[in-house]
Amino acid sequence: MKKIIIITAAFLGLVFTACENELDLNSPNDITVDQYWKTESDAQAGVNSIYAMFYKDGLWARWIYFRLDLTSDEGYSVSPWTELADWTRFNYINYNFWEGNAVTWRDTYKAIFRCNQVLANVPNIAFQNEDDKKKIIAQAKFFRALHYYYAAVIWEDVPLVLDPSTPSDLPQQKKVDEIWAQIEKDLNEAYEDLPRDWSSDQLGRPDKGAAKAFLAKTYMQQRKWPEAKAALEYLINGAGAKYSLVANYRDNFTDVNENNSESVFEIQFGDQRKGGTDESQNAAVSSNRSQFFAPRGIGWSDGQARFWLVNAFKQEKNKDGNLDTRLRWTLYYPQLLADFGDKTYDRNWEWNNDEAWFRKGSRDYYRNNEDYYNQVNYRLVRYADILLRYAEVLNELGNTSDAYQYVDQVRARANMNTLAAAHPEIGNDHDKFLERLKMERVLELCGESVRWEDLKRWGDLNSQASVDKIALRDPDFKNFTVGKNHRMPIPQSDVDNNPNLEQNSGY
Repeated sequence: MKKIIIITAAFLGLVFTACENELDLNSPNDITVDQYWKTESDAQAGVNSIYAMFYKDGLWARWIYFRLDLTSDEGYSVSPWTELADWTRFNYINYNFWEGNAVTWRDTYKAIFRCNQVLANVPNIAFQNEDDKKKIIAQAKFFRALHYYYAAVIWEDVPLVLDPSTPSDLPQQKKVDEIWAQIEKDLNEAYEDLPRDWSSDQLGRPDKGAAKAFLAKTYMQQRKWPEAKAALEYLINGAGAKYSLVANYRDNFTDVNENNSESVFEIQFGDQRKGGTDESQNAAVSSNRSQFFAPRGIGWSDGQARFWLVNAFKQEKNKDGNLDTRLRWTLYYPQLLADFGDKTYDRNWEWNNDEAWFRKGSRDYYRNNEDYYNQVNYRLVRYADILLRYAEVLNELGNTSDAYQYVDQVRARANMNTLAAAHPEIGNDHDKFLERLKMERVLELCGESVRWEDLKRWGDLNSQASVDKIALRDPDFKNFTVGKNHRMPIPQSDVDNNPNLEQNSGY
């Protein structure tokens, strides 16, 4: 899949360089829409251009991690770039701040534009095999749903654009419930035509399992527990039950053993090209996350982990009386050498008090610095997440006793005692089980860009009392305003230019 993305992304820079506001610019070297969308290869290249959006600054190459990881109580920033750090502290002054907001909004809608191009034009192309056409359309629906999913998580009420945009369009803003409904529709339709499995040379494309996983996430954010249960069962004990936890936890966070049995959907990154994140033929296909999250002297150090995470791992020993080994591969922290014999990036380190950094996705295993070209795939959904989600859904449906076994599968890989043995006080109490599950998700998934949506789903951002509890472990939440900061402001320039857009309440 990496080779497919690299080849087609370079070509499609010539065809799809434009965002909505650039479509009226004509160059004699450009291929127009009327000239394009004629052949099967046009359609395939068109859908591959959607994958190229993963490598853009506003999305999974760089800035979206600041929204999903650092804004949550797992991370924070002490960057000397004050405005950047303020956007992890809920101090939003300039709503057009590029790195904090505007570029993620732009690239989200640029990705949606590419999806809409495929969905509008591919149905009119003749294919030798109609199943091939259906797969291309299904991929576009999956990715439109994926990008709207994160838009709903970050901004909530956004424009719902379902056709290729033109410069004069003033799209209507929709309530988040309508956004969720469209995501559900796209994912259900995508599921019908996506394959259960792709051939080995197509690894990285979404399959039926990926569609069901994002459906489950979508249902859970709306607290539609029966629907979420059905979606998750496809992955666990239904027709799509092909997943399993890998024996080595660390295999989920390096470029070794990628697209393994635990991967439900992951972004394919590579370090083959050293270009930027533009549309040039030399554009990079890599992740910048580790460059921005690495410790000082290794990377830019603009984002780091809260130290309460280290303490959380140390609250419970494993079956052998030792530390939870997931801590070793999750965080850099002062006692890492003493606890596990690992140096941080193979260096002697002078630590500040209560300092921790995210280790997942770093490249410390063979080099001692970071750059903009990290080739480690990013796992958006893995099977451990699915198992813990299923436990949460069962608990919400009153089946707490049945939920234990799915948590225990995740704990067993880390050599932890069963949940009932370690925490007998929980019993079948819904609230106690949920509180413990919140911690189980931290221990397993910390630093994997799911915490912000978790906090929203659990309602932990809905009352001052619950926000005050979060602030005890993350002082940035002292700045959090209930009823306002559970979503980001829309870039003000878009609000000013579109009379059909209203700024989110409180901003």
